[in-house]
Amino acid sequence: MPVAIITGASKGLGRALGAALAERGWDLVLDARTAGVLEETAVALSAYGTRVEALPGDVTDAGHRAELVAAARKLGGVDLVVNNASALGAEPLVRLEDLTLDGLRQALEVNVVAALGLVQEALPLLRAAEAGTVVDISSDAAVEAYETWGGYGASKAALDHLSAVLGEEEPGLRVWAVDPGDMGTDLYAAAVPEDDDPRPAPDSVVPALLRLIDERPASGRYSAPALLEER
Repeated sequence: MPVAIITGASKGLGRALGAALAERGWDLVLDARTAGVLEETAVALSAYGTRVEALPGDVTDAGHRAELVAAARKLGGVDLVVNNASALGAEPLVRLEDLTLDGLRQALEVNVVAALGLVQEALPLLRAAEAGTVVDISSDAAVEAYETWGGYGASKAALDHLSAVLGEEEPGLRVWAVDPGDMGTDLYAAAVPEDDDPRPAPDSVVPALLRLIDERPASGRYSAPALLEER
């Protein structure tokens, strides 16, 4: 069975994608910082009959990233790495004049450095897989200038660029930076708590990710809303 590592997998898009992959027979290695919620997710997803390893921890910890890859190796390898864990840098978001440098460092550390670190750790197994794939969850804030989204957007822009370069350097893999579009998630609620307008559920984005996995287009940056419109 194929094996996926998904970070930030206890809820939101990470959990929704994990459920869809488990339903398809994928084995999973799941990461999140909150152990209790992650364990609940693992129990729910294991009901599909696949193997699910839940490892609570912080993706900025190199030892934790090594544990994730080691767990996947025991399940048979790594076919897919999904860098979904994200940090805002400030909660709620603030203008750049008020963004602490420590907050910016946190966003870069989680969204860029840790994502690359996990890929580096998993790269030998991804290269050995029949269809090794990396999905880096991006944002439209990476390409659009939204007030207060500067730090988070800069980190996602950096992730986009790393994804693009990795795709050039690893032609045997597929490397996709994916803008999921608007979603109603805890991350968005923390970013803009005063905005209570309804937003699409994270599971509405999953068909776009599954389309990429099924069709395996060239490495690059993709928009989930655009992929869904083309269906």
